[in-house]
Amino acid sequence: MTTALAPSSALSAADRCDRCGAQAYVRVTLTSGGELLFCAHHGREHSEKLRDIAITIHDETGRLDATPTITSEDER
Repeated sequence: MTTALAPSSALSAADRCDRCGAQAYVRVTLTSGGELLFCAHHGREHSEKLRDIAITIHDETGRLDATPTITSEDER
């Protein structure tokens, strides 16, 4: 199995977890040809099983650690 990050397939806020509907941060391409989307929580919860059935795992959970931009008082 190969895990890879594909910059051209970035996840957006419109992509939702197939398990709970939260914003998706993990995209799994299955050997069967299908695709699953998971939030960070469910991606971690199912990661071991997903590795067994995935061709690629696109993981953007690192975006959750990014420091948000703070706007100045003038921009508010």
